[in-house]
Amino acid sequence: MNSVRFVRKALMVAIAFAVGSNVVFAQEAGAAAVPVLHYFGAALGLGMIVIGAALGIGRFASAAAEGIARQPAAAAQITGAVNLPLFLLEGVAILAEVFVLLIVLMK
Repeated sequence: MNSVRFVRKALMVAIAFAVGSNVVFAQEAGAAAVPVLHYFGAALGLGMIVIGAALGIGRFASAAAEGIARQPAAAAQITGAVNLPLFLLEGVAILAEVFVLLIVLMK
């Protein structure tokens, strides 16, 4: 449950940054600060993507290790059943990172 607390705290910090960014980036010409904020949003999004993927992969790996420890004879079946979701999770994380980088580069 420590990971859930960490994610909650990270989201609260991200929300605080998002809400407080208007004050931090306040200038006399308010429109001048707006083009820079997409970098901040992309950095937050990329961080949340990496944290989410790491938590998911960690849970899959710990469940597989626990299953193999309980039934060593079924190690090949457990490994085969875990590989596909791990690859899909990693692929989704990589695609999300590419989309974030495209947002930054196309802006």
